[in-house]
Amino acid sequence: MRTQLLPDEATVEALLAAAVMAPSIHNTQPWRFRLNPDSQVLEVRSAPTRTLPLTDPTHRAQYVSVGAALFNLRLAAVHEGWRPEVSLLPDPHQPALLAAVRLTGPLAAHDQPSDPGLHDAIAERHTSRSPFTGRPVPEPVVAEMTAAAQAAGARLHVPDPAGAQRLLHLTAAAEVRNHADPDRTAETRSWITDPRADAPYGIPVTALGPPDAAGWMPVRDFIGAGPAYRLPALWFERHVQTAMLWTSHDRREDWLRAGQALQYVLLTATARGVRTSLLHQAMEWPDLRAAAALPQHRRCHPQVLIRFGYGPDGGRTPRAPGRLGARTSTPSETGSEG
Repeated sequence: MRTQLLPDEATVEALLAAAVMAPSIHNTQPWRFRLNPDSQVLEVRSAPTRTLPLTDPTHRAQYVSVGAALFNLRLAAVHEGWRPEVSLLPDPHQPALLAAVRLTGPLAAHDQPSDPGLHDAIAERHTSRSPFTGRPVPEPVVAEMTAAAQAAGARLHVPDPAGAQRLLHLTAAAEVRNHADPDRTAETRSWITDPRADAPYGIPVTALGPPDAAGWMPVRDFIGAGPAYRLPALWFERHVQTAMLWTSHDRREDWLRAGQALQYVLLTATARGVRTSLLHQAMEWPDLRAAAALPQHRRCHPQVLIRFGYGPDGGRTPRAPGRLGARTSTPSETGSEG
């Protein structure tokens, strides 16, 4: 009987280091990883202590975040020469177990990745909350981003100027509601950190962006009414390039697929020199999210709005280390946290 080849611990650590570089709502990093010693399956779990009860009561955004980390993990596995086999929601009796990844063996020569630059983009991708130049992204690059979303099981809608304006209006309406809700404002502000504190989660104030001097771009205001750390207003691009990621269904597995598609799109953009940021506010209000749906598609479930263009790199945000903890067969809180 042939002995199954298994990755060494250094390879697993490399996979986790890539996984934790994924974007997550408010940089909550709501994922956990554990290597099951019996099955040699790498388990991807949700982190129940890093949730947003008001902003994300259904945990949809949490699943999207974990899906993005899962895509990074898959991409890193291929980069390390392994073939990842992924199962979403593999055990209905363990709702916190969101995915299981088995490395089934070394890649054959014909299985090598067609775009190795995507792996390099994992470390280069940062959310840019600064103004973009307004220079249009070439159509071939936009087509690559659209194809990336579809390859991962989602769709990417790039609207015309009128459609982009409609989506931005919905985002602005969500911002108004967030400002009027002191509890939501407090929840958001609680994830803003002082870089001197060396916190592994949250968004340091140095990574926040300025408001739009024209009031046109609905950049999320993480600070609220407080004047501390508020940057001077700048003029943002007048013609905003946006894309809406959506799925045909709205189940938990669809949220995980949307996260993988999101990261595929973001890395594709990064590899082509395009900056991105996420406008998630309208997705956090059920009626505004429904209003963002495309009328020409009967089953369109918006997941996130992406702003893209050319401009400065975004500020770095901290990451908890992706180390693999003690290997245990107990499917509980034991294991590494990333």
